[in-house]
Amino acid sequence: MKEEFLHWLWKNRFFDGGSLYDRDAGPIEVITPGEYNRDSGPDFFNTRLVAGGTEWAGNTEIHVRASDWYRHGHHTDHSYDNVILHLVHDEDTDVYTASGRRLMTARPLYDPALWENYLRFVNNPSPLPCSGLIRMTDGFMVKHWLWTVAVERLERKSNEIREIISKTGNDWEETFYRLIARYFGFRVNTDPFEMLASRLPLKIIRKHSDNLLQVEALLFGTAGLLDEALFREAVTDSYYLLLTREYKILRTKYSLQPADGWLWKFHRLRPANFPTVRLSQLAALLTHSEGIFSRVLECRDNESLRMLLGVSASGYWNNHYQFGKEVPSTSGRAGKQSVDLLIINAVAPLLFVYGKTRQQQEWCDRAVDILDELPPEENGVVTDFTEAGLKPESAFASQALLELRNLRCRFHRCLDCAIGSSLISLGHGIQKSDSLFLEP
Repeated sequence: MKEEFLHWLWKNRFFDGGSLYDRDAGPIEVITPGEYNRDSGPDFFNTRLVAGGTEWAGNTEIHVRASDWYRHGHHTDHSYDNVILHLVHDEDTDVYTASGRRLMTARPLYDPALWENYLRFVNNPSPLPCSGLIRMTDGFMVKHWLWTVAVERLERKSNEIREIISKTGNDWEETFYRLIARYFGFRVNTDPFEMLASRLPLKIIRKHSDNLLQVEALLFGTAGLLDEALFREAVTDSYYLLLTREYKILRTKYSLQPADGWLWKFHRLRPANFPTVRLSQLAALLTHSEGIFSRVLECRDNESLRMLLGVSASGYWNNHYQFGKEVPSTSGRAGKQSVDLLIINAVAPLLFVYGKTRQQQEWCDRAVDILDELPPEENGVVTDFTEAGLKPESAFASQALLELRNLRCRFHRCLDCAIGSSLISLGHGIQKSDSLFLEP
């Protein structure tokens, strides 16, 4: 037996209402289970029930074994004095509060199929335990749940962004610069891009924002990508040599410390996503007299955001992917999908935090609208959910699916998911599916 399963039974009242019985108080009638508490203290607050002809109001604590009350030290903790019911699977002992009162203790009876379904879900090795069953759930419930989870993801990202804001001294432009730099690296070069942004403050770049060559020199140099050991073919490349000369001057002027160029990854990346090309695109975005975030705030729709962020690398990268290696003509412009990922991961979350910080709900709503109007992302997680019967209609929904996979499905927290909970609650009805679970 798992304690989380007992929590789920109690919270949703998936037990026989007439089964609760205390040896002293007799039958127990539940008026309301109370409010689920995920923090320290009793598991449920504000429970109301009737026992022994008396209406009780207080808290509920849940354990697999009654003796866990003592093992967890609740018998010496006065914050548990307001507990009125101890719900257990195994009533192996009487329990008493720190004030000496014996607790009413009861064991719930329930449909065994609920426990069997729960075990099938949590023991299923598939990355999507509910695969093959999602179509059995209510569509309106699923849509509402994805909305809830997507907002949870925005809130979680907001906490990460607030840490950056704190480190930058509440500088919104510097914060956005660090955030946008992180996602210019996609997942492969996230760490090197973050390191670059922390070593090269935006205030230095803005002093040279009218000179693309100098901005590129600052980025490439501090990234460690002007190290001649990395690109041996570049020793005679005029553009590379020009950047190197510029950076030597700027490095001395600002006491810059380059990162290790070997940190950057090129392997298994499409050439258009090589860090060299992405750094030049970032330089183009930063070469402007106005702040980047200020320009974002002026954008009123997703197309204007795409125009702002859909920058092109400098001319050199029209026939190069690396220094010193010429290739047939290519486009150095950021692709639509890449730009949308920047909007999804950097623009929308920062606008959400901006609205929360300034207590201006319109910016929070704008962040949600941005995600809701963008097409869903294309990745393995979205593909898995689509094949399982849940196809996202927007980036807002695909963000929810990423959150579900990363924080619930991966850890088989099916009871903490409205979809999983709904399916498990079907009891014997779930057996009607011919394909109960798909192989991983």
